[in-house]
Amino acid sequence: MGRAIEKIALNRGHEIVLKIGSKNSDELTIDNLKKADVAIDFSLPTSAEDNVKLCFKSGTPVISGTTGWLDEYTEVCKLCEKENGSLIYASNFSLGVNLFFELNSFLANMMSSHNDYDVNMKEIHHIHKLDAPSGTAISLAEQILEQNTNKQKWSIEENSDPNTLNIEAERTDEVPGTHRIVYESEVDSISIEHIAHNRQGFALGAVIASEWIQNRKGVFSMKDVIFTA
Repeated sequence: MGRAIEKIALNRGHEIVLKIGSKNSDELTIDNLKKADVAIDFSLPTSAEDNVKLCFKSGTPVISGTTGWLDEYTEVCKLCEKENGSLIYASNFSLGVNLFFELNSFLANMMSSHNDYDVNMKEIHHIHKLDAPSGTAISLAEQILEQNTNKQKWSIEENSDPNTLNIEAERTDEVPGTHRIVYESEVDSISIEHIAHNRQGFALGAVIASEWIQNRKGVFSMKDVIFTA
């Protein structure tokens, strides 16, 4: 992701002033962050929260695409407001996926009154992905739970409870990301699916978010980026 983001940023006329990886993590300092107009964090769940907080301290807007740390998200949002910081977190920065989010929410609302249909999900990612289900799958599941009163929770474990939304997570090869939602009844099935062909869409979305957040303060989402001029 870092290499893909760098390539797209350079092609769009931006300058990369700091690159942090496992071999130079000591260079992630407030002084170094102040050299940048924005920081893009695709790190690990164990370090994402600290990275974002350090950006607040340096006054650097931060784009976070790391998943698996959302237990701390509410606290981080409060700190962002307190520090007058700028944050965009997204489980997926792909513009296509964020349009898919809107479609998912619309369909979930439409299907909420049709009790003959049960809903389930499947996500497929590369074998290097550390979290399961994916952050994108969780976002999709939460949208469905908001609209479907028959579903009270989601679970990655196969569950026969009709009140549970089942999510199947598959890790195989180098798959960038596939998310499928199926509404099934005895007579037919309705499905929507997003298939990422590569990681370029994720990287482009992160760079576009970085451009959008300039001169803005607060906590935002990709929905703000897509639908706010």
